[in-house]
Amino acid sequence: MVVINFKRKAVVKRAAKLTAAFLVVAGAAACSQPNGEAAHPGKRQKITVTVYDRANVPSSEGSIASNKITRWINQAGPADVRFIPVPRTQSEQKLNALFAAGEAPDLILEYAPQIKNTLIDQKLLRPIDDMIEQYSTTYKEVLKIYPILRKAGTGADGKLYQFGRINETIPQRGLFIRTDWLEKLQLDIPRTTEELYRAAKAFTELDPDGNGKRDTYGIAMSGNSSAIINEIFGMNYPDYIMRGGEPVHGWDNMEAVTAFKKRIYDEGLADREFWNDKNGSRSRQDFLNGRIGIYMDQFNVPVTFYTDFYLPLKRNVPDARITVIPYPATPVGQFNPIFVNPVQMTGVVNAQTKNPEAVMKYVDFAASEEFMKTMYFGFEGVHSKTEPWGCPKVTDLDRWRTEFNFGTGDFAMLASPTLAGACYYGVEKLDEKEPLQRDVKEMFELNSSYVNFDLEMAGPTHSEQMPHLPKELQAILSQNTSHVGVTDGDIWMKAVLTPGFSPQEARQEAEALWEAAGGKRVDDWYRDFFTEHKDQIITHQDIYELFKDQRRFQGK
Repeated sequence: MVVINFKRKAVVKRAAKLTAAFLVVAGAAACSQPNGEAAHPGKRQKITVTVYDRANVPSSEGSIASNKITRWINQAGPADVRFIPVPRTQSEQKLNALFAAGEAPDLILEYAPQIKNTLIDQKLLRPIDDMIEQYSTTYKEVLKIYPILRKAGTGADGKLYQFGRINETIPQRGLFIRTDWLEKLQLDIPRTTEELYRAAKAFTELDPDGNGKRDTYGIAMSGNSSAIINEIFGMNYPDYIMRGGEPVHGWDNMEAVTAFKKRIYDEGLADREFWNDKNGSRSRQDFLNGRIGIYMDQFNVPVTFYTDFYLPLKRNVPDARITVIPYPATPVGQFNPIFVNPVQMTGVVNAQTKNPEAVMKYVDFAASEEFMKTMYFGFEGVHSKTEPWGCPKVTDLDRWRTEFNFGTGDFAMLASPTLAGACYYGVEKLDEKEPLQRDVKEMFELNSSYVNFDLEMAGPTHSEQMPHLPKELQAILSQNTSHVGVTDGDIWMKAVLTPGFSPQEARQEAEALWEAAGGKRVDDWYRDFFTEHKDQIITHQDIYELFKDQRRFQGK
C-alpha cells in the first residue's frame, strides 16, 4: 500500500513555491539539455510510448501516432519514439493484450491506478529508482522539490514504480444548461435533482427550440455526462462514500442515481440509445447541434472547452446561451465536482524494456519547460509569441486547435504545468478581448466560485489517491466492477433499461453478488486503512486547501 503524508500545512507551503521551484528544475534542464540532439551525442536509441487514442485527430493531421506533435517530439527530443495508440475507454483491455502478446511499450502513460497497480503486482513493470539515479536530471530535481511524488509513486514493496506530476487543482467537471431555453419556458436554474428532472422534461416536451417538432432531449446520459450524473449523487470509482469518518460502500447512492437515470430513460428525456453511445460522441454532436438542454463534460482545460464545445455550438446555433451551474442537491446529499488530482502519477516502465536510459531521458524531456511550453502554446512564431518578461500568447488559435488541441494533454502527461508559474494556469490561453473566449473564462471562474468547502466530493478521496489494495482484494474489485460498479455495472444498467426491474431489485442483486465474491473483505480493508492512516491520506479538505492557495497565487 502507498501511505502518503500530505499534511494540509505542507500543501499550502508547496503551492507558494511554484515559480521558484521551476527555476531550479528549468536551470538543471538547461545545463544538461541545451537542445534536442545536441544534448545527446552518439546513436539515438529507439523506444515505444503509449498515447491515449480519443478518436479526435483532424483528418488533416494524420493519426494520434503520427502528426506534427510526434514529429516535433522526435526532432527535439533525446530518443526516436514510436507511439502506440491505446483507446481511452479501453486502456485496460489494450494494455493486457499488448503484454500478453509480448508487445507492451517501454513507457506506459496511464491514469488509472487499478490498472497500474495490477501490472506492478504481476511483476510486469520495473522499479525506476536506478533509472532516475543514473540517468535523470530534470525529473530528479522535481523529486527533490516535491518528495510527495516519490511517496505517491512507491509500491507496496517500497520501490518506486511511477513517474508523476503536480497539477493545477481545480474542479474537473462542468454541468451546463441552456439558459435561453430556461428563459423561454420560464424555469429557474435547477437546485435539486428533482428540479433538474423537471427541466429535462420541459426541454424534451415543450419545444424549447421553437421549431414545432419534438426533436430535443432534456439531458445527456452517455460518456462523461453519465459519469458526472454519478458524481452528482456522490459516486466515483470504486463506489465508496464517507460516513461517520469511514469509507462505506455507497449502495444508497448507487440505488438513488439508478432511480434518477431510470426515470429519465422511461420518460424519454434522454437519447434512448444512450447505453450504446459508449464514448458520448453522439450526445456531444446532439449538444453541439442544439438538441440537448443539459450537458456535462470535462471543464478543467477551458481552452479545450472553448474550441471543442462552445465555439462549435455558437457556430451551429448562434442564439444558444449556456451557463455552468452547481451540482444540485440529491436525495442522498449534495456534492462538489471532483477536482483534478493535485499529485498525479502518470507513467510506468515495462519490466522488459531494453533501453532504460533512453526512457529516462525521454521522461526528463517530457517533464521539461520546453516540452510543456510547446504542448500548451504550440510552436513559437507559428501558434504563439512570447514577449519579454511576459507569458506566451496564442496568436493563431484556430491553427493551434487543429494542430495541437487533440493531443496536447495526452502527450503532456508527465509535465507539471503549475511549476512554471502563472503562465500555465488554464485561463491564460483565453483572450478576454474575444467575446466567446471571455464567456468561457467567466464560466470557468464561475465553476470555481461554486465550490462549497463544507461539502464533500464524490468518493472518500480522489479516485487516483485511493490506497492500493492487496493483490487478492484488487482482483475481487476488478472482477466484479463490470457487474456491481455503478459506472459500467450490467446489473445497474439492466435496472435502467428493463421495465419491471427496479433499482431496489438491482441493489439486492448487486449486494448479493458482491457478498458472494468476498467483497466484504474489500470493504473492511478500506475501512481499516482509513481508520489506521487517517492523517496520511490526501483528503478532500487537503485538496480544497491547495485549490485555495493556488487561487491566491493567481490573485483571486
